[in-house]
Amino acid sequence: MQIKKPKYQIIAEDIAAKIVEKKYVIGEKIYARSIIASQYGVSAETARRAIAMLQDLEIVEATKGSGVVITSYENAVKFVHQNEGVQSIRDLQLNIQDILEHQEAELANLHDLVSELVNRTSRFKAINPFIPYQLEITEACPYLDKTISEINFWQHTGATIIAIRKGSDLLLSPGPYAALHPGNVIYFIGDDDCLIKAGQFLKL
Repeated sequence: MQIKKPKYQIIAEDIAAKIVEKKYVIGEKIYARSIIASQYGVSAETARRAIAMLQDLEIVEATKGSGVVITSYENAVKFVHQNEGVQSIRDLQLNIQDILEHQEAELANLHDLVSELVNRTSRFKAINPFIPYQLEITEACPYLDKTISEINFWQHTGATIIAIRKGSDLLLSPGPYAALHPGNVIYFIGDDDCLIKAGQFLKL
C-alpha cells in the first residue's frame, strides 16, 4: 500500500527544493498565497498550510500584506535532505513489498505448474504404460557375459527386458539367452521402482 503525502506538504517540499537549487535566494519575496494556490492548482487553504509548514521550519517568513520572504537556505537544505531520507526508506519498503508480492505470485504459478506436470505425467503413464526405461551396461556390472536367464533379471528387479542395443543394432525381444556386454543399452518395462532396482542390481 502506497502512502500519499498531503498536497500542502508536496508544495512545501517543492518550494524548499527551489530554495536549495538557488531558484529563490535569501530575502527574496515569493508569491502570495493566492498565486501559490493558482500555480499549484490547489485551494487557498492548501497554499496557506504549505506556507505555514515552511514558516514552522523557519525556512520562510509570512507577513500579512507583505507576502512570503525566504529566510533560511540551511533550513531548506535540512528539510529537503530529511524528506529525501524518508522517501528513500519508503521507496525501499515499497520495492521490497513489490518483490515479495512478485515472489508469492511466482511461487503460486510454480505450484500450479508442478501440479499440472504431475497430473499430465499420471495421465500420460495411464495412456502409455509400456514406455521403456533404459540403462547402459558398463564394466562395473558384475554380470558381464551372463545371460538374462542366468542372472534372474526379472526375479531381482521386477522388470522385463524388451530390447538390447549393440552399437547401431537393436535386438528386439532378446529372450532369456541374450548376454549382457559392456556398451550394451538395455530397454525394459516394469513398475515405477524397476529403474532403481535394475540400477542397483546391475551396479550401474
